[in-house]
Amino acid sequence: MSSLHISTLSSSSSSLSRVHAAISVPKLPRFPISLPKIPTSSSAKVVQELDGSKQTIVPSQKFQDSCDPNRSKAIIELYASLEAVADRVEMHKNIGEQRNNWNSLLFNSVNMMTLSASTMVGLNTAIDNTAFKLSSALLFTAATGMLLIMNKIQPSQLTEEQRNATRLFKQLQKEIQTTLAIGNPTEEDVHSAMERVLALDKAYPLPLLGAMLEKFPSKFEPAVWWPKTKTNNDFEAQVFRSQKKTNNGWTPELETQMWQLLEVVKRKDMEDYDRLGNLALKINKTLAISGPLLTGIAALGSALPSHGSSWPGIAAAMAGSLAASLNALEHGGQVGMVFEMYRNCGGFFKLLQETIETTLEEKDCEKRENGEVFEMKVAMKLGRSVSQLRQVASKFAAYESEGINMDEFASKLC
Repeated sequence: MSSLHISTLSSSSSSLSRVHAAISVPKLPRFPISLPKIPTSSSAKVVQELDGSKQTIVPSQKFQDSCDPNRSKAIIELYASLEAVADRVEMHKNIGEQRNNWNSLLFNSVNMMTLSASTMVGLNTAIDNTAFKLSSALLFTAATGMLLIMNKIQPSQLTEEQRNATRLFKQLQKEIQTTLAIGNPTEEDVHSAMERVLALDKAYPLPLLGAMLEKFPSKFEPAVWWPKTKTNNDFEAQVFRSQKKTNNGWTPELETQMWQLLEVVKRKDMEDYDRLGNLALKINKTLAISGPLLTGIAALGSALPSHGSSWPGIAAAMAGSLAASLNALEHGGQVGMVFEMYRNCGGFFKLLQETIETTLEEKDCEKRENGEVFEMKVAMKLGRSVSQLRQVASKFAAYESEGINMDEFASKLC
């Protein structure tokens, strides 16, 4: 009995210890939690009480700049301009693709109609068939009307306009992004961006009716896609500028070099593109008149009664074939696009001329762009290194002193 009682007590005590071990919960470790302090003032120094001690917090330069209302307004306006420019890039890109499709579809359709009508006229001379006669007359008439519209709007030239507008709007987009990345925009930057957007809208309009550029002007004129340069001719300002002592990277030698380079651009590059632009304009005018005239003659010849003679049909077939050839030369060769390309290149040199003249006419060197940076930019625009740019200027000076015409162009790109 005693042994049984002892075993019962031992078993009960062991079970109690097991229950106690099972329900014991370990203590959780303490994790220190620190919350960020919210500044209570936007002044230059914020004083806070931390555990009985004082700590001074100095806001960063970026935080201070964001408190400038003028700068914040300029940033917001520049971002708004950037969104508008990005939208225009997409618009001109899509419309350029659409007008390129117009050029291909209209060109193929008119040529197929003209060649089909010429074939029918040729068959009609062999077998006098009324259906061939009427069909060829209708096709020639329709081709004449389509050619008149096509030569009026010049789809290949419209496509090139949209390509140039897309490229220039992308360039403006990158410049605005660079201004924002540098982080010091001003109201002047905002006004400049808006003026350039409006100038590009005027130079490369999107609608056709009422706003389309003249495709056959009286003479070749370079494209202008930038706002007019504003110069300060105030006499007191000129006197103030002459008192400046710093040169901002400009030297008399660099100014002379820029004037010499500008003369090379005027005498060689600009004159050459003016000559080529006028030549392309004359060729395009001649082809635009000749195509509809020939298809009109073919329509008249195919509609005339033969009276036993095959000459009206032969003349209509020949005129139709020649019209198809001229149409292939004008629109297949995209003469309008070539003319627009010359306009754009002429505008590039005109902008370069105005930029150099405006920069050099500014008497205050501090208000100019840095001379070394300006020289590098001009060299890059002309596809040359800085050393090559200086060689062109010195070569012009040597040729000018000997009375010999310069035999080298300033640009290696256009």
